[in-house]
Amino acid sequence: MRKISLRHLQKLKLHREGTHSLILGAMVLVLFNLCLMLGMKQLGVEDNLAHLILTTSMVICGILYVIVLNFFRCPPRIFEGETLNTVVAPCDGHVVVIEEVEENEYFHDRRLMVSIFMSVFDVHANWVPVEGTVKLVRHHDGNYHAAWLPKASIENERSTVVFTTPQGTDILARQVAGAMARRVVTYVQQDETCEIDEHMGFIKFGSRVDLYLPLGTKVLVEKGQRTIGNKTVIAKL
Repeated sequence: MRKISLRHLQKLKLHREGTHSLILGAMVLVLFNLCLMLGMKQLGVEDNLAHLILTTSMVICGILYVIVLNFFRCPPRIFEGETLNTVVAPCDGHVVVIEEVEENEYFHDRRLMVSIFMSVFDVHANWVPVEGTVKLVRHHDGNYHAAWLPKASIENERSTVVFTTPQGTDILARQVAGAMARRVVTYVQQDETCEIDEHMGFIKFGSRVDLYLPLGTKVLVEKGQRTIGNKTVIAKL
């Protein structure tokens, strides 16, 4: 049984999901600027103009690379509050939905849905929202609508994870890809025990995470509020 823990990942400043993207991105940017420099020499561009163009290109490429680097950051976080009956934010972002909905994939009944939207500037690591056992993990291929649209939760590429708390309450967390996201990664596996502070998964480049809670759950956040993954308390069961 494989277990991915924040205690193992917290020594890393960057998430491992970014390794290939960052290496490939650096190679592409270096190659682009090298080709630009050689091309200007071949065309006989004046030295001063060539230097200005190359400097501008390198600055722009540097800014783009820093943005991508920032996206893959993985700050170490340990939840210090009471974990009993606590639902912790699975990701950074803003609360975009708090409403009662019909959940038709697993529960087939009414649930309280809390959705958190992540922009490209947010940390995109996803944390386990409750302590307990992983009851179900299911991945769905799909479309790439804008993540804040309601239909994204049922039509986009997504991964559904159901957790059962020690008190026997089922919580559903759904990782949803967005218009820019092209990969949803889920680390937790069915039947394994999980804890708050562990990584549930990762979504690349803009996305959302939906939580489906039992009716009557006391929600402690408001629509529009900013959340910090593995820090903000979303609700009390």
